[in-house]
Amino acid sequence: MSQYSKLDLFRREVDTQVTTLKQILPVLKTQPSAATELDQAAQAAHSLWGTASLVELDAAANLAQAMEQCFTTAVSQAAHLDDEHIDVLLHAGDLLLGISRAADDALEQWMVDHSWDLATTQKTISVIASQKGESKAQAGQARSQPSAVSHQEIESAPTPHLPLPTPHPPLPTPHPPSEPMSANLAAVLSNDDGSMMDLFRLEMEAQVAVLNDGLLALESNAHSGQALETLMRAAHSIKGSARIVALDAVVNLAHVMEDCFVAAQGKTIALNSDQVDVLLQGVDLLQGISQVSNADLPTWLTQKRSEFAQTQSQVAAILDPNAMPAPPGVASTSVSLPAPTLSVAVEIAAPSPAEALVNQTESTIAVATLPAVEKSGSPATAPPTNQDRVVRVSAENLNRIMGLAGESLIEANWLQPHADSMTSLKWRLVDLSRKLEELQDALDRGAYQNEARGFLDQARQKEQECLGFLSDRLNELELYAQRTANLSDRLYREVISSHMRPFADGVQGFPRMIRDLARKLNKQVKLEVLGKATSVDRDILKKLEAPLTHILRNAVDHGIELPAERVADGKPAEGTIRLEAFHRGGMLAITISDDGRGINPDWLRQKVINKKLATPEMVAQMKDAELMEFIFLPGFSTAKQVTEISGRGVGLDIAKSMAQEVGGTVRAISQVGKGTSFHFQLPLTLSVVRTLLVEISGSPYAIPLARIDQVLTVERSQIFDIENRQYFTMNQQNIGVIPAYQVLNLPPTPTPAQELSIVVISEQTNAYGLVVDQFLGERDLVVRPLDPRLGKVPDISATSLLGDGTPVLIVDVSDMVRSIDAILNNERVARVGIKTIVETQEKRKKILVVDDSITVREMERKLLENRGYTVDIAVNGAEGWNAVRANSYDLVISDIDMPKMNGIELVRQIKSHSRLQDLPVIIVSYRDREEDRIQGLDAGADYYLTKSSFHDDTFVGAVIDLIGK
Repeated sequence: MSQYSKLDLFRREVDTQVTTLKQILPVLKTQPSAATELDQAAQAAHSLWGTASLVELDAAANLAQAMEQCFTTAVSQAAHLDDEHIDVLLHAGDLLLGISRAADDALEQWMVDHSWDLATTQKTISVIASQKGESKAQAGQARSQPSAVSHQEIESAPTPHLPLPTPHPPLPTPHPPSEPMSANLAAVLSNDDGSMMDLFRLEMEAQVAVLNDGLLALESNAHSGQALETLMRAAHSIKGSARIVALDAVVNLAHVMEDCFVAAQGKTIALNSDQVDVLLQGVDLLQGISQVSNADLPTWLTQKRSEFAQTQSQVAAILDPNAMPAPPGVASTSVSLPAPTLSVAVEIAAPSPAEALVNQTESTIAVATLPAVEKSGSPATAPPTNQDRVVRVSAENLNRIMGLAGESLIEANWLQPHADSMTSLKWRLVDLSRKLEELQDALDRGAYQNEARGFLDQARQKEQECLGFLSDRLNELELYAQRTANLSDRLYREVISSHMRPFADGVQGFPRMIRDLARKLNKQVKLEVLGKATSVDRDILKKLEAPLTHILRNAVDHGIELPAERVADGKPAEGTIRLEAFHRGGMLAITISDDGRGINPDWLRQKVINKKLATPEMVAQMKDAELMEFIFLPGFSTAKQVTEISGRGVGLDIAKSMAQEVGGTVRAISQVGKGTSFHFQLPLTLSVVRTLLVEISGSPYAIPLARIDQVLTVERSQIFDIENRQYFTMNQQNIGVIPAYQVLNLPPTPTPAQELSIVVISEQTNAYGLVVDQFLGERDLVVRPLDPRLGKVPDISATSLLGDGTPVLIVDVSDMVRSIDAILNNERVARVGIKTIVETQEKRKKILVVDDSITVREMERKLLENRGYTVDIAVNGAEGWNAVRANSYDLVISDIDMPKMNGIELVRQIKSHSRLQDLPVIIVSYRDREEDRIQGLDAGADYYLTKSSFHDDTFVGAVIDLIGK
């Protein structure tokens, strides 16, 4: 039977059986113990389960199976079906109808869109089936109480095949319930393993974003039919979702919001900005409940009970102005609009001195942590921090990863037959060896004419067979290498893609934030977001939230002018802020620009002088680009007065720090009267960095491309010397030159006769030309952090491996610029305009480093080579023991914990050997206990050091003490 015919069979079966259920279930509302109807319902659900299983629709099969279990339990009198339970079962039938009526090409998308509804409905029915021994008195009481929502109301996401619910009359003004948590909610929380509430929170997060965007769109076009339709659907989905998890306060609030949107659709009301404020207040409450853990939910509901009641009554008042006012004792949340000045008047209680200090430092980051400011006195409940991190991956992306993983598994199976072929080749070579031995024997006996010629022919034949066989296998191996390289690249890119999110996910709250700030300041501001689909690393997207928030708040507060001022300057009354993200040159570029008043460079110069950051003479010579770097300093503010929104000098330094933390840059450009723009250049991902590979003192080093200003070669004749400082000119700017080996404390190397390879790096206004041995090309490197026990390694940020397994250190450009500054202030810079002679006058001391950690080995090797020693390495004790017996060393440096032979055994072997017993040994270990130190010294070690000694001169001092410089 074809898949097409199976789906047709499924559709016919669903139509038939769901029709049967819709005839039976209303009967069960009045006759809950009707055995015949319950049997028929169970049979119908069983048929649905079988048909859904046949077409491999797991979600439909699981839902039908839960329905069957529910009816079977009711038949045995182990569970009682009340009106609400029957409504849920009817809703399940509608979901099955929705699946059957979805088109073939849209079925998968329909299942994705309704996955939450399917899962929670199934979970709810399973909970109903698991309720045992409910008394008839309880059942009668449950039937006597009116259902909170009808069957149509519980539908959380109506499809094009199902009619939308009819509007309901507004709910009466609610009164705070006597109990903060209903019995139904208590049952949900007690029976939930976490999955149902987690799904509810994901649904709330998605629908709250829709409500925020829709209300902002509605404010600019109060009669937008599309926006109202979207808002109504979102409120309806929240109502159905909350009903399933028994959150009555959310159900009631979403219900009255939905009625408000339906009324606006019918043009019986028109929503203005003040009414949108009330609806947004309701959205904030809905978002707040999605950020509360199950354990804190009862307490949170108790604290927010009056707020839900007040907000619900305020929304109801939009429909009926004569509705009951908010309960007394609840603080007003209205905001008084300010006069046309930069000051802000908000109805808040006067804070205590301690609170004022906290507000002064934290007010600028409030919006970064919550989408709206809490208007109640109680602090917002933060999401639980002890939960496992959840990452969203699209179904298509996950399917591609699974497909690539399957291909990788299949390709791996090719290796064993290839290994068998190599074994076969081995035996053919053994046979060839025997023939050659027989030939040699025949020649030794002088029997060339009779036997040797035959053996020679056989050997040549075997040789040709082996060559042909080996050629075929090598061709196969080459093709396999190409396939696996391609597969690995595809898999790698797909995994990286799974760690990316669209830029829109990180900026959802910004339009709402801009709208609220503009209303407080009596300004007209429009936010344009471009490049919403641009892929951004999840971690970078999270780090961007705070700096973007600060920049946007500054733009609204003292960037965009008041409407009257803009009109007087010939600008439109409404200011525009543009937030754009795009990929350029293998980097992520983000631009935030406004068309406001801009920053006056003369005023900025005076500010720098007043803060004594530079002398008047220096400031007068600074270009505008150099001046703009000062606004990123901590405590430096461009605001003329301090408000609760901005002006305390907090924010832009966070933007600079964030950019440097991820290996990127940020710069600002401003024109008086035309506006200000901020330009971020960031890596596409933090797990992989695009670097320039250079050679310094014979070893490869990687410099992140995002931190490189320019790469160039300079003729020796273009290097000038003034006051013992060397420089060259680039873009009419003098760039100081310093050899990279001096910054990294590496041995000097000869420089080329004619040209110097220079990497220009900068930090704020300082730019330097770093002279390297040669450029090795650009590479994408997988970042491997250094062992945290090593602390901060100077001038190095991380490590990686090249394609051939060679370790490479990734340079920390910011740290390197600081090191260059220190060298220029305290040391004489090495000359780069003449050849440097490598020290060859005396024989270098030779040291063996034995450690199983590649990071520690490389650190010790570079520290020792910087001091002029020759260093060999061994990866474990056994390899080190073989090395000291085969070579001559002046010193052995060993770890303790190593495979095959530990450091204590190695020291004992050395000290017990007649030739090696005088060889000095230093143990360098993470172990810092006194008993470990005694054990190492008792074994014969001359020094016992911990690996923290790398940070001072202890380690090098011990080496010099034992073998000299």
